[in-house]
Amino acid sequence: MDEASIIQYMTDTFDGLDILQPKPGDDAPEISWGDTFFIYDPQRNFDAQHRFPFATIVVKDYGDFDIASNLNRPDVFRLNIGVSRDTYQKLFGSHPAPPGEAGVVATGHDFAAFDQLMPHPYYAPQSWMCILNPSDATFETLKPLLAEAYQLAVGRARSKH
Repeated sequence: MDEASIIQYMTDTFDGLDILQPKPGDDAPEISWGDTFFIYDPQRNFDAQHRFPFATIVVKDYGDFDIASNLNRPDVFRLNIGVSRDTYQKLFGSHPAPPGEAGVVATGHDFAAFDQLMPHPYYAPQSWMCILNPSDATFETLKPLLAEAYQLAVGRARSKH
């Protein structure tokens, strides 16, 4: 599975999706250039406070705070998915403490391993999970998690508007 296939799946599956892909020249921080943010915003009119992604594709390390996945390797990307607390706990147990001095949550996972669903190395305390370069077969198992993340985003948007 590659990034383009995931983006196509998201576009084909979820209504009201705004896909942000910041690039040089955009009004976006340079650190986000090249990444993909999936946001539920059907009219493209939510204010910045309510434009929070429910899933992302990240293609590079983020300075000193998010380097555990070693995304600066060629052709490596990480799909991040924000799910409910219950789903996170069913998959991984209790939420970890926030990242310590090492800048990584302590879960015992190899955050640089491919095709393994695991807690997000930084945002796991907020019920985010991730996977590096999922295979086609593994991506099939992620579809219900992506659907849940989308439904959570829809619910948040409806409660705010």
